[in-house]
Parts: sequence; C-alpha cells; structure tokens
Amino acid sequence: MWGTSAAGEGSTDNLGGLVGVAARGIENLGEWGVGLFTLAETVLPPIPSEVILPLAGYLAKQGSLNLVLVFITSTLGAYAGALLLYWLGAKLGLERSIRGLSKLPLVDREDFDNAADWFRRHGRSSIFFGRLLPGVRSLISLPAGASSMHLATFSLYTLAGSGLWNGALIGLGYAVGSQYQVIEQYSRFLNYAVYAALGLMVVWLVVRTVRRSRAAKR
Repeated sequence: MWGTSAAGEGSTDNLGGLVGVAARGIENLGEWGVGLFTLAETVLPPIPSEVILPLAGYLAKQGSLNLVLVFITSTLGAYAGALLLYWLGAKLGLERSIRGLSKLPLVDREDFDNAADWFRRHGRSSIFFGRLLPGVRSLISLPAGASSMHLATFSLYTLAGSGLWNGALIGLGYAVGSQYQVIEQYSRFLNYAVYAALGLMVVWLVVRTVRRSRAAKR
C-alpha cells in the first residue's frame, strides 16, 4: 500500500523509463490528455493503449484523475481516430489509402491488408471485435470507410468495442492502483517490452529498406 511513503499518495516519481514518462505526461495533461493519447494511438500508435490506459486507471485510483472522465475521453479519442481513418478510406478508397499510409515509418502494407481481409470475412461484426485485437484495432476503420459502411452502424460498433477495450484496461490499472509493488513491477516489465519492441521495429525497418532496395534494382 502507499501508506505514508516519501513519494506521497499518487506520485509517479518512482515509475521509471518510458512508462514513467507516459505516466507523468498523463498526470500533467489530465483526463483530456488520455483522450489525445488514444486518438494518436488509434491513427499511428506512438505508445500503445496497453500502456496508457492502465496507467490512467492507476492514477485515477490515486485521485489524480477522474475515473469516469478517463473512460469517456479515452473512448471519444479512440472514436475520433477511427473516424479519421474511416473518412480517409471513404475519400480515397481502400487501395489509394493503403498505398499512401504504408509509406509511413513503422507501417507496413501487410497490416492494412490483414485488416481489410478481416473486414471482408466478418463484415459489420469486424468493427466491434476488431477493436479488441492488436494489429487490427487501429486499421479496421479504413476498409469500413472504403466500403461505405453506414456511419451510424460504424459508430455504434466502434464505440462499443472501444469502450469495452478501454474499460478493461482502465479497470486493470484501477484494480492494482493501491498496490505500489505491483505497479512498480508492472512498470519495469512494460519498459522492457517497449524497449524490445522499439529495437525490433528498428531492425524490421532496416530489413524492409534493404529488401525494397534490392527489389528496385531487379
């Protein structure tokens, strides 16, 4: 328990690495900052929601944030990001959207193709269940827009899926928020995971660049 530790109730000083930076950023930006994080994560994941939302729940448990407002802003942020990709798919079409977005760093065409295939196979339900699947969650909106899926239906499924996902992660952070040792261990584990992911991304970018360079020369 936090008790009367020197760090004080709700402090993030003892959370180190990228997780500590994210936690302090959330604490400083407040509930609407959580919404901005989830919006950005939905479009081009900088820091995954698996990191941001449990930390937001943890801070809500400490009294730094309002739990209900965190849930609302995170879900609205995810919905806003999904709408942006939906609009892009509707405006440019699936192929042009994929071709343009796949040129961005840390983005691969195969991810978009997988999301499009998921949408083709599962239809409307893919919007709800896709919001629960890493790798599909951020991209499923693109084929929905390209196929002219009804906006009201898209919105309903997106809000439901996002709300379920966000609520589960926020609830997880809130549930363990009173146990400092759990949070500290969780922080270290996530830091290792984030560093490993960044390293793999760098290697993958180098390999992809080399492969494309070789293919262009053939």
